[in-house]
Amino acid sequence: MAELTETEVLGLDEMARARGVVLDLHGRNLSNLGLYRVRLPGANLSGCDLSQTNLGNADLTGTDLSRANLSGASLRGALLAGAKLGGAYLFQASLVGAILRGADLRGADLHAANLREADLTGADLREAIYDEDTLWPLRFQVTPTGAIKRP
Repeated sequence: MAELTETEVLGLDEMARARGVVLDLHGRNLSNLGLYRVRLPGANLSGCDLSQTNLGNADLTGTDLSRANLSGASLRGALLAGAKLGGAYLFQASLVGAILRGADLRGADLHAANLREADLTGADLREAIYDEDTLWPLRFQVTPTGAIKRP
């Protein structure tokens, strides 16, 4: 599938909302885009390549990002409450200050991800993979979450 531009993504979202349907970009290449403050709540972005994409302060509440490639992406301050991130690749992603309340991160790859100041209340981290370079919120207890530390 062809790569989409920022303008095309925003236009498709606007059309979907006008029609009262959920935006479905499953499997599309959205890498290296500037989608700062984009509003895509409930969208289907599963399997998308969002590597190096700026999603800072985006509203991705309830969005399906399962198996998405978010390596090197900026999700600083993003709203990801209830988002589906199972199996997502978040290597070196910045989630500083992101709201991940109730998010599904089962099996996500969090190697070298920065989760400082993130709200992980009720997030499901079972079988998520992390390493010594993963940065967690201060006083966050990762051991009882079921996440797995691997080199």
